[in-house]
Amino acid sequence: MAEIRVPELAESITEGTIAQWVKKPGDMVEKGEYIVELETDKVNIEVISDEAGVLTELKAVEGDTVEVGQVIALVGEGSPEVEKAEPVVVETEKQDSPAVSSEPEVEVNENGKRPIASPAARKLAREKGIDLSEVPTVDPLGRVRKQDVDSFDKQPKAVQEPQKQESSPAPAPKQVDTKPVVREKMSRRRQTIAKRLVEVQQTAAMLTTFNEIDMTNVMELRKRKKDKFFEDHDVRLGFMSFFTKAVVAALKQYPYVNAEIQGDEIVLKKFYDVGVAVSTEDGLVVPVVRDCDRKNFAEIEGEIVGLATKARDNKLALSDLQGGSFTITNGGVFGSLLSTPILNGPQVGILGMHTIQLRPVAIDKERMENRPMMYVALSYDHRIIDGKEAVGFLAKVKSLLENPEDLLLEG
Repeated sequence: MAEIRVPELAESITEGTIAQWVKKPGDMVEKGEYIVELETDKVNIEVISDEAGVLTELKAVEGDTVEVGQVIALVGEGSPEVEKAEPVVVETEKQDSPAVSSEPEVEVNENGKRPIASPAARKLAREKGIDLSEVPTVDPLGRVRKQDVDSFDKQPKAVQEPQKQESSPAPAPKQVDTKPVVREKMSRRRQTIAKRLVEVQQTAAMLTTFNEIDMTNVMELRKRKKDKFFEDHDVRLGFMSFFTKAVVAALKQYPYVNAEIQGDEIVLKKFYDVGVAVSTEDGLVVPVVRDCDRKNFAEIEGEIVGLATKARDNKLALSDLQGGSFTITNGGVFGSLLSTPILNGPQVGILGMHTIQLRPVAIDKERMENRPMMYVALSYDHRIIDGKEAVGFLAKVKSLLENPEDLLLEG
């Protein structure tokens, strides 16, 4: 009998959540085959089996929190037909009530007060405060499954709760809100995002400065070069490479924006690893493009596309997310006109891009023209970055993007 344990995840990650069992009890498992997906603070990790055989027992169910080194499943010898006859699922959640059998289902007692339900259904019902006896099921044997509890929880509150108070009216009944609501548990990643954003707000002296960029020259240059660029490099020429190169040049001129605070020391970073915020179904992640000062436009565009694809497919490795020195976030792709981005700690600077909008611009005292304009925002940690540096940094980015040929001279 082989034990499947939670593998070492990363130096700072000691636990994860069972997101999904790829294999079920009784399934045949090959050596090196994925059997379960773990959700951690940063990425999802697929755990493989080191042995071939039949998955005989699950030691944790979906939604359970498990620690590094913990046994979560057993793989044994045998044929899948035999093992599927009596699969065992052991619920690891601690019980507030007296201990119950670890059998997958519990029969009804003589008074009919204890419904038949799977361990996953009982666990979900406890978490949501649902009485299993009120949950309807389509199972011919009357067994309550996890999906029954989940469906019941998503019904309007007025439908779920019978009007029990009508038979015994209270002297001063409380008014119950019968508006329909849906409650869902925050994913581990969303909890971590929430926690870290609050920490940044509480620990950094965050301030935001704004400017606007005339995107005419960048757009014209991109229009002239995009077909040849795609033909030569098999990747599209977007705006992110222009912004990344402009940011690197500005960071070299204003090094305190490319730093972090450790205790009573300022750590000035002499490398330019730029994080690019990517929105996924599970929340925002910030994969890092390494050594942007040494990469050309095509290399930067190709790496951004690759990291964004990995992020949306839940294929990012922890190494893809660690060690950035500055971050760029583009709310403009969703139509945002202006925002104040929150720092990606422990970094002390983040640049926010926004949607491009035609606006009238004064060319000189006599002329006005409609130009494609973009508001940009720099949020920074005022503890080590003064307003003069922040404004200067953003003005440098603006100058380079309004004269994009200068980016070539910046190297």
